[in-house]
Order: sequence, then C-alpha cells, then structure tokens
Amino acid sequence: MDSEQKIYRLTGKVQHYDWGGFEFIPASLGISNTSHKPFAEYWLGTHHKAPSEIFTGDEIKKLSEFTELPYLLKLQDVREMLSIQVHPSKKAAEIEFARENHEHIPLDAPHRNYRDDNHKPELIVALNDFWLLHGFKKEESLLKILTAVPEFSSLQVIFDLKGYEELYKTVMGMPQESVNGILHPLLDRIVPLYSKGVLNKNEEDYWAAKAALTFNKAGNVDRGIFSIYFFNLVQLKKGEGIYQKAGVPHAYLEGQGVEIMSNSDNVLRGGLTTKHIDIKELMKHVLCEPVTPEIITGIKRNKELVFKTAAPDFELSSFHFKEYEIAEFTPAGIEIIFLLTGNAECRTGNSILRLKQGQAAVIFPGKDVSVKALQESEIYRASAPIHVRE
Repeated sequence: MDSEQKIYRLTGKVQHYDWGGFEFIPASLGISNTSHKPFAEYWLGTHHKAPSEIFTGDEIKKLSEFTELPYLLKLQDVREMLSIQVHPSKKAAEIEFARENHEHIPLDAPHRNYRDDNHKPELIVALNDFWLLHGFKKEESLLKILTAVPEFSSLQVIFDLKGYEELYKTVMGMPQESVNGILHPLLDRIVPLYSKGVLNKNEEDYWAAKAALTFNKAGNVDRGIFSIYFFNLVQLKKGEGIYQKAGVPHAYLEGQGVEIMSNSDNVLRGGLTTKHIDIKELMKHVLCEPVTPEIITGIKRNKELVFKTAAPDFELSSFHFKEYEIAEFTPAGIEIIFLLTGNAECRTGNSILRLKQGQAAVIFPGKDVSVKALQESEIYRASAPIHVRE
C-alpha cells in the first residue's frame, strides 16, 4: 500500500438472505441478477463473515489485513419481514460469548447465540417508505390493543396485574398449543381480509396476516405474531432514521435503507424466522418497558446531513449533491463512503479516485478529503475514530 495515498476503491459483499429483494441492490450496484437470487444486504466493512476487499493499485486484499473497523455499513432491501430480535449490551456480550466458548459451542453452530463479544447498536436510514417494529407500545396504546382484540382478553388481565415483563414472558413461554388457541381465531378473521387487499400497512392486522402466511408451519402459529401487536409499528419516510440500542426489541418489516451498526453478529431471535430461536436468551436482554420511537431527521453540518445517535462506534452522514457541488472534510479515523446514485470524484492530496453509482471507497486519515459531484449524487459516509495497524 502506498504510504502517501489515502483513498482506495472498496468492494463489499452481498448477503443472499431469503427475505431480500431481487432488483433494488443489483440495480444499485450495476450488476445482473439473472438467477433471481434474493439480494438482502450489501456489506462494507471488516466483519470476518464477509470482509470487504481493497484495491491497492497492485493487488486486491481484504481490508481487514490493514485495519479492523468498529462499524459495518450496509445497503439493505427488506422484501419479507425480518425476525423479532434484540441485541445484547457490550458487557452482556462479553460474558455470554465467553460462556459459549467455555461450553465448546462452535462459532458456526446453528444454535450458537453469541458469535462475538461485541454489542450491536444499529441505525437505519430509509431510502423510501420503510416499516418496522420498535420497542413496546406505551401503556395506553397497548391496553387499547389488548381490549380491541377479543382473543387477548386473558393477556389483558396479566398486563393489568403484572405489567410488561410478565405479559411478554407469558406469550413467549407458553406451550405451542396455547399460542395456537389464542392466535388461530384471530388469524381466521384477518387473513381473508389481507388476501382481499382491504388491510392497510398502518394496521397491526396487515403485518400479522402477512406473517402468518409466511411463517406458520404445519398448523402451528408463529408466536412472533404477538410482538406485532405489542410493539410500536413505525413508518419511516425517505431520509428519516431510527436507532436500535441494546435490549430494544425490533423487527424490520419492509423497505430499503442504509444501515450502520457496530461490528457484530449477535442477534437473539424471538420469532418470524426460520433461524435459531432461543426464548430464554432473548428474555435475558429484552427491555420490557414502553418506548417512544424517536425519528432521526439529521443535523446539517456544512453540506453534510449527520444522523446523530448515542453509539460510540459509528456515525452516519449523507451528502445530496447537485452537479459540480463540492464538499470537504477531514477524516479522524478510517472512513467509508458509498455512492448510492450519481458520479463523483474524490481527492486526497495528489490521489484522485472516481466513483460511479454503487461504488465505495475507504479513506485513511492524514489528509483532507474533497468530494466533487460530476452529476447529481447521493453519498453516504461512515466514520469513527479508530486505530490503524502499523
């Protein structure tokens, strides 16, 4: 690697999870999808599962050979809803990762819960209408749901007497026969309405019916459907973001977005998935308390829009350039820029790198950076102060 050059072309890795879409990511990256694979996520970072590659001018190497980034940047396309999930705190991840290592559970074992010792706070910024579940409803809203759905009458009694934790512990721990007994009559009413197209996406019934058609198997109802009714149903508009801190239960339902998170793969799942579910581990970490969703609209910093969060490991910002518009910044650590649309020219010192739609670059600290749009462009910048290996 040239010690003077500070910017290099970066190529990420696509994740073909079955919930991904078929067109958005291939079109964004300028590649074909003739095999009709689901393109769920495009990863840019140094995660060991799919490290990005850097073109140094002489050869292609893994970026992880030069540094370890504390964040992972993703382009995401949610066609089918993701699992009900929570992420552990940093301290909890360290303890549980060490425990599973002590139990000699292989890192790639399907039943492994903790694949590293890191936390996984995350921020999603919507590129269009983006739907998700985020934290428990406020008491008044949750009581309204429990009252409105006849099958939830016994659950309303539990909530009235013992609150959020006992309510969630009850539905997540009850026998499958009890889950079926409560949810089957509800689904028998709403699935025909969903099939007729009369339900709206701002109604819990819409997503519950869709989940039933997707995840119910062999006559058994997925208990994750309870969470659709208990959690806040949130719609993000283009340019709006939301932050998931440790312990907040959530699930992405539909839409495209740019996501950034701490460099971790620790996920505890509670339903709406074919992947490993561990209710006991989920309940160790979930925050059973009301949450008011906080929509992040970004703060202007010169020509940049910064999406501020409490995360110590990352910051995400965006540029929306007109043709020939220029922005300058000074990286404090190793950064990634991703060109979602348009064409741009990046300069650091004597180094010039041109990027077109779907391309990314890694920028090493030490010199000021200038980005010039060669046409109308949308660019995302991931940053965090980190240590570079000698």
